[in-house]
Amino acid sequence: STALFCGEGAAAAVLCLSYGHSDDRFWLALTVFFVLCPSVLVQLTLIFVHRDLSRDRPLVLLMHLLQLGPVIRCMEALVVYFWSGKEEEPYVTITRKRRLRKGYEVEMEQEVGHSVRRLATHRNAFKRTAVIQAFLGSTPQLTLQLYISILEKYVPAARAVLMGICLVSVTYGALVCNILAIQVKYDDYKVQLRPLAFLCIVLWRSLEISTRVAVLVLFSTVFKHWIIPIALANLLVVFFLPWVQFWRSGTRLPDNIEKNFSRVGTVVVLCAFTLLYASINMFCWSAVQLKLADRDLIDKSQNWGRLAVYYMARLAENTALVILWYFFKTDVYENICTPLLVVQLLLGYCLGIYFMLLFFQYLHPCRQLFRHNVADFLHCVCCRRHLPGTPLHLQAPHEPGVRHSIV
Repeated sequence: STALFCGEGAAAAVLCLSYGHSDDRFWLALTVFFVLCPSVLVQLTLIFVHRDLSRDRPLVLLMHLLQLGPVIRCMEALVVYFWSGKEEEPYVTITRKRRLRKGYEVEMEQEVGHSVRRLATHRNAFKRTAVIQAFLGSTPQLTLQLYISILEKYVPAARAVLMGICLVSVTYGALVCNILAIQVKYDDYKVQLRPLAFLCIVLWRSLEISTRVAVLVLFSTVFKHWIIPIALANLLVVFFLPWVQFWRSGTRLPDNIEKNFSRVGTVVVLCAFTLLYASINMFCWSAVQLKLADRDLIDKSQNWGRLAVYYMARLAENTALVILWYFFKTDVYENICTPLLVVQLLLGYCLGIYFMLLFFQYLHPCRQLFRHNVADFLHCVCCRRHLPGTPLHLQAPHEPGVRHSIV
């Protein structure tokens, strides 16, 4: 994640120099904004959530002011990693996790020392920064640069490199979302993804995000004034939905976000977290559902119905947008076979859905804990019938006693 953070910043700086030489001030300003905005949010996350400034460390403060907080944290993690195991630690704790092996649950015990806990803290920080960088920076940056490339009918090397890094960054961020969702929902289990599962998630997320971005960019080149209300509608609906559910529940705000936060600070953190959640869902499935009335803020049930509604609605929206673009396209696309492009975009999104179903059906590390799988849900929907005694709401079993927060 640190390499992607630095690489994207360096590629954006080179591209900004080219925009400056060509006097494209508007594109220069937007490119700089989509670099600085997520960078500032990453620094704030490391400062307030991970307490990088809790001790008197002027070098860390300087690195954060220079927008290089992830770099100094990466260096600290490397130092801890190379020194771990070389000296015997006086104090260790015992953790117990369960692992699924050939249909059986095996309980495992592991000694966790101070260095291991520090590495885990660094790893959690990198995961959060990767998600923030991906969906608040890389995805808007990729959309912007693709839009500019279509208008100019030219892709310079610096812009191509930046778009490639952005696509890798957002795919990695979506992969981290999947892993975090599994770890949150099955906190009692030792979760390990097989290489084939990693490959399936990468194909699923890259196809889903790339086709979504392409559809939005194509639509915006024809309907420049309509894309803004469409994007705002997507963002605001998902942003306010968890808050509406929270207000209807009548419960109080969770008090375990951060001990030193006031009530206003807790609301600000929850709003920022909900904004990130809405930004993720604008481009891809977030893999988790917010539940602000819960202490852990996450709905740990596997709701197949909600997943199906999301992808059906998103496929219908993509189809409507790309068809509108096809009928109202301009002469910019005269050298492109537009019917083939429409078919490729829709098939690409459907192929991403196929890899998603393949992952949940065969490659999910905790699929043995599902009360019902994807095939059962599809059979229930298609045949409109269910077996006696089988509940209609297909959910994974909720594990009591699990307390895990990802804020």
